Amino acid sequence: MGTGMIYMVMMVFSLILLILSSSTVGFDYYQFTQQYQPAVCNSNPTPCKDPPDKLFTVHGLWPSDSNGNDPKYCKAPPYQTMKILEPHLVIIWPNVLNRNDHEVFWRKQWDKHGSCASSPIQNQTHYFDTVIKMYTTQKQNVSEILSKANIKPGRKSRRLVDIENAIRKVINNMTPKFKCQKNTRTSLTELVEVGLCSDSNLTQFINCPHPFPQGSRYFCPTNIQY
Repeated sequence: MGTGMIYMVMMVFSLILLILSSSTVGFDYYQFTQQYQPAVCNSNPTPCKDPPDKLFTVHGLWPSDSNGNDPKYCKAPPYQTMKILEPHLVIIWPNVLNRNDHEVFWRKQWDKHGSCASSPIQNQTHYFDTVIKMYTTQKQNVSEILSKANIKPGRKSRRLVDIENAIRKVINNMTPKFKCQKNTRTSLTELVEVGLCSDSNLTQFINCPHPFPQGSRYFCPTNIQY
């Protein structure tokens, strides 16, 4: 085989490797994010169409990269309506901003995040069913975790460390991720979201990388409203 032919074969092989590597979704952990409904409504420029429940409900399960390059909108089969799971999803994963159209929220979460999930997540149905189990049977319901620690919602000033310690007791002393925002009407800083992080196999909790830094609009101060 001549030098030119060897060079051509090597170039083709390198191109194949490049294509294969570009189609591989890179992430090394999952972030299970739950949002506190009243705070979501209070921080949204447009009021929620229906009164919120005083609960943390699912925002999403997000494949994430500890380097900060989180995958989004990956190639996957298009979203399909899920009649079997819908009764559960309406309760734990509602569209807080518009309860007349939950499915638009689920579709967005699948298209943006679920489409990038891989083993152990097998497909769309398994993605949503996994979240249902995490929230209900695997005791990752943030509202229940805080309630058992006698931290109940009441528009009170809370020490963030107390909320963090209550959650850490349930997730093997790992660090959750907090997101706060100002109430557009009172300017008080409220706890909006809590993220629980697990390894890419969803087998063990890990410390959530990349907390929002001081100066970020999502930074949580020492005392917050909950």
